[in-house]
Amino acid sequence: MGIYGALSSAVTGLRAQSHALENISGNIANSQTTGYKRMETSFLDLIPDAPLKSQVPGAVLAQSRATNNLQGDIQTSANETYIALNANGFFVVEPKVGQSDGNSVFAGSNFYTRRGDFEIDKDGLLANGAGYYLKGLPIDPSTGNISGSVPEVIKLSNAFLPANATKIINYQANLPQLPKTAAYNTTVYNSELLEPADFKSGSVSAATTGTADLTGNDASTVFNAGETMTVTVKDIPVTFEFYDKSLGDYTGTGVGIDIQSGQTIDDALAAMETGLRNYGGGAAASATVALDGAGQFAVTLGSDYHATFRVTGTGTTAAKLGLTYPVTSSTPFRPTLNTISASQSADFVAGSISGGAITVYANNGAPVNVQMRWAKVDSAASGGKDTWQLFYLSDSTAAGNAPAWTNIGQDYDFASNGSLAPPGVPTTTISNLTVNGVVIGDVELKHDTNGISQFADVNGTATVSTLNQNGYGAGEFLSVAITDSGRVVATYSNGERIDMAQVVTAQFNGINALKRLDGGVYEATSESGEPIFDLSGSGIIGGALEASNTDISDEFTKLIITQQAYSAGTRIVSTADEMLQEALNMIR
Repeated sequence: MGIYGALSSAVTGLRAQSHALENISGNIANSQTTGYKRMETSFLDLIPDAPLKSQVPGAVLAQSRATNNLQGDIQTSANETYIALNANGFFVVEPKVGQSDGNSVFAGSNFYTRRGDFEIDKDGLLANGAGYYLKGLPIDPSTGNISGSVPEVIKLSNAFLPANATKIINYQANLPQLPKTAAYNTTVYNSELLEPADFKSGSVSAATTGTADLTGNDASTVFNAGETMTVTVKDIPVTFEFYDKSLGDYTGTGVGIDIQSGQTIDDALAAMETGLRNYGGGAAASATVALDGAGQFAVTLGSDYHATFRVTGTGTTAAKLGLTYPVTSSTPFRPTLNTISASQSADFVAGSISGGAITVYANNGAPVNVQMRWAKVDSAASGGKDTWQLFYLSDSTAAGNAPAWTNIGQDYDFASNGSLAPPGVPTTTISNLTVNGVVIGDVELKHDTNGISQFADVNGTATVSTLNQNGYGAGEFLSVAITDSGRVVATYSNGERIDMAQVVTAQFNGINALKRLDGGVYEATSESGEPIFDLSGSGIIGGALEASNTDISDEFTKLIITQQAYSAGTRIVSTADEMLQEALNMIR
């Protein structure tokens, strides 16, 4: 049987090399096919059963071996819907099985491919060059989150994007510790502050009042020579010492107040007012010392609505004034400026600094420009605390006493380290935001933690680091692209980019056991295992295609080897035939 065995083995060899040639031919033919995976040929020897000393190599069997786990080169493309995979996975696709009432009909089955040359067809579907449609998961446009878990054919809409009203403004900025407004003057106390009294009546400075009626009294009946009274304004003491000038000039170290015979109580108080204004510092620059309407001794800080003061002294003067030392002044009061009228707008702008501007949108998509300005209304340096208020231009066409600027209604108080005083202002609400008659509604102004700060700034201006909002007007569909994260993103004429779907990829444990079908698609088998879906978009590259993993030079090398092996097999058949002929000729 040796000759027949050799002949049979040679025939299986020819058949095996023919199979290898077929694979090589297919690989070369598809060397330019997008996403193609070449087929290798594996040879399996078939050993006939024989005693150990009589064993022979036997026949051969050729088997195809997939190379699905070997990636082809990634090539960039100008088409934004082309995608490639830089990982061992597959795009999930599905073929169209028909049309019904002009709509595409799908069977709901999943196929898998590496061919990523997807383009939009007339129905708004993404189909690749082989006619398979890309599948993914829809995305909720309001949240940007994936909705659903079962892949479905991605369908795009070219409808107008509805307007989205602004609900949130993200705003972060640093306010200067010393705002250098247009009204700021280095020589004028508190000129960096916006004084509510300049725009609205009702401000009350720190004050103290006695209980005794001093109307018509002479100074000598109230004040005693040699006694003192000290008014301390913001740690600056001004000591008044009462003396009789008829007995000689004042030689003390304080402020001498003449109470000689003939000096009225009004004369003495006027001298005290002058001394307090001259030596009490900036907070006392407009202080008053006089009898009030009830004829009682009264001290105020005039037009300073930030600092407080204390009154102490010696002798019986306090009792005669209706005071009990030490005396602490009342707390100053500054009314809140809810609005600024158009007639006061210029003064307001001069006393505040720009906080930036942003376009927001109403429910119907109408855009309005919101201009913001910061005003510092109190400071630690003036005896209070560093406090800012934010205003926005609510009516740029206002005239006269009509409101032009509106306070958002939030005080921003800062600690000495430049951060907001606890509990901070991570977020606040602009109630019924309205600009030039366009109603936006309630808008959340988000600063996040430490988003608003007050650090020293040599320019004295606000530095805005974040200013954006979540609204937009209606937009016309322009184009679609697939990002590197696998998101299908539509671009509209209003500049918005809306995520519409998430491309789903599938991986297999037995990746080379998938069944090949026409068009570069694969079908799951029992040997490949079930698909493992990935919703993260990992490995997806937008604007790119994966080339065939066929290497032409390698295929030609295998072609030469296969050709030579086939030729050698034919020689075996010829030799076996000649040997059989010789055996048959022995009977002659």
